[in-house]
Amino acid sequence: MSAERGPLFLARRTYRMRRLSDAARMLPVAGAVLFAVPLLWETDGVRTTRAMFYIFGLWIVLAGIAGVISARLRPTESEEDSKGPQER
Repeated sequence: MSAERGPLFLARRTYRMRRLSDAARMLPVAGAVLFAVPLLWETDGVRTTRAMFYIFGLWIVLAGIAGVISARLRPTESEEDSKGPQER
């Protein structure tokens, strides 16, 4: 085992950015699972309009969540100014 180890904890901003990027990666998977839920409903008791309301409502919610995540993942102006020309 080497004597030099990295920091045990990440900076709070770095940690949150990584978790947000993880959430952005998992959102399509969660969406696919949630879109498949109407397939499990019994066909006798569920009307097509109810299933369509569910699907379009879910689509709107997923788009809203994706918008919030992408807005928070976008770098701020101070972060863009601190980057050099080779990092852009």
